[in-house]
Amino acid sequence: MSNRVRAFASRNLKELLRDPLSYIFCLAFPLGMLIVMTLVDTSVPAEAGVTSFRIWNLTPGVAVFGQTFVMLFTALTVSKDRGSSFLVRMYASPMRSADFVFGYILPMLGIALAQAVITAAAGFVIGLIRGVSLSFPGILLCILTLLPSAVLMISLGLLFGTLFSEKAAPGLCSVLISLGSFLGGIWFDIESTGGVLLTVARCFPFVYCTRSARSALNLQLSFSDYGLPLLITVLFCAAFTALACFVFRSRMRADLA
Repeated sequence: MSNRVRAFASRNLKELLRDPLSYIFCLAFPLGMLIVMTLVDTSVPAEAGVTSFRIWNLTPGVAVFGQTFVMLFTALTVSKDRGSSFLVRMYASPMRSADFVFGYILPMLGIALAQAVITAAAGFVIGLIRGVSLSFPGILLCILTLLPSAVLMISLGLLFGTLFSEKAAPGLCSVLISLGSFLGGIWFDIESTGGVLLTVARCFPFVYCTRSARSALNLQLSFSDYGLPLLITVLFCAAFTALACFVFRSRMRADLA
């Protein structure tokens, strides 16, 4: 990593850590959802057969849901920098477009990793309270499995922040957050719905992010349960990261022209 990327990433991390809302949405809110949905699970009769709120399914789902807020803060950071002309001034420096992209992605990835670790730790403690012991190897594999989906969400935030203003980008990210929680099967078993809803869900990356993370935590490592959803997540990640880089570079050239 070059000194330029390191310095820019450090600046972005400090900006994020100075904002109290980042702690609320990136850390406190996912943990709150984990606790609330666990309480909901205690009130659901066992004969109902609802497993989405079981701690071994809920923890990975909430971890994926939390990543959507990292996407939101990425979009806010980039759009705010563009709106204040900070980026335009920075374009006069020797930094290349790749330096800017990695300078945004790396600190956000660190936040997403911390978020995943905290969520997994909370899920482990809640599991012990409820008499369920989550597998430590499964927790580690789940955290590693969440990395491609984290980069995917950050790239989507970078894309929205580059294309839209500080006012428009958060609204569009909010729509994507709602879609992700619904089509990702985080709060219900979307695989059992079938029909048009499942077909639409499979056109988006969220369901694959959730499924691969859940399979990792539960050590269900067959190709259909784990390998294929993870592969599709990685492909979505690569496609949107490349698109975000291309769009950022194009916008940078347009601003310099």
